[in-house]
Amino acid sequence: MFHIVLCDDEKELMVELKELLHTYEAQNGAEFCISEFCDGSELLQNYQSDFDLIFMDIQMEKMNGLKTAEEIRKRDDSVGLFFLTSLPQYVFKGYEYRAVNYLLKPLKYGRLKMELDRFFAGYQGKDEPYISFSNDTGRYKVLYKNLRYAETCKRNVLLHFEEQEQLIYKNMKEISALLESHRKFTRCHASFLVNMAYVKSVENLEAVLTTGERIPISQPKRKDFMGKLAEYWGDML
Repeated sequence: MFHIVLCDDEKELMVELKELLHTYEAQNGAEFCISEFCDGSELLQNYQSDFDLIFMDIQMEKMNGLKTAEEIRKRDDSVGLFFLTSLPQYVFKGYEYRAVNYLLKPLKYGRLKMELDRFFAGYQGKDEPYISFSNDTGRYKVLYKNLRYAETCKRNVLLHFEEQEQLIYKNMKEISALLESHRKFTRCHASFLVNMAYVKSVENLEAVLTTGERIPISQPKRKDFMGKLAEYWGDML
């Protein structure tokens, strides 16, 4: 089952889109759970990590679709996003937030079916491993492949991913147990855990990431870290 979200302040459009989605279900053997929100702020307040695909109007009174998309991408870097609009000139701005595509109003079933077929053909969805968490700033869903490193921050852990960093209310021991079960992640320091997919080189006691960031390597963990990194790099050849 796929969790699909409709976000639009036009009730008639929401009814029409739901009918088209039900037609797609019947014709393609799909199963959708559909949630509806009338504006972007309501969607953000009720955001869930299991959302698979969002259809969202660009022009809404309380919080427009572009601003909402910006906030969504801070929390979730994998959810699919289609913009709904009657003004295509706004669409290109939407691609900054990695929109899948856009649908022009009035909606046409043929176009919707084509876009859904294309989306589901390449969608890994819940099969793509991710970590979801909440903190004082909101709820977040981060694909493991986009998580560069984690560092101890007092009694909690700071996660670095995409173009931001967010606090998760767990200690490093808990995060290590979770992430090190995936072979890309390993400890290089008592206070740091790194995704080896981002390690470009090692200089003295620092791991240099593809982003230019430098992560300390402690002397006690250096041998084990270098062994795991060599093994990981070898598997990539």
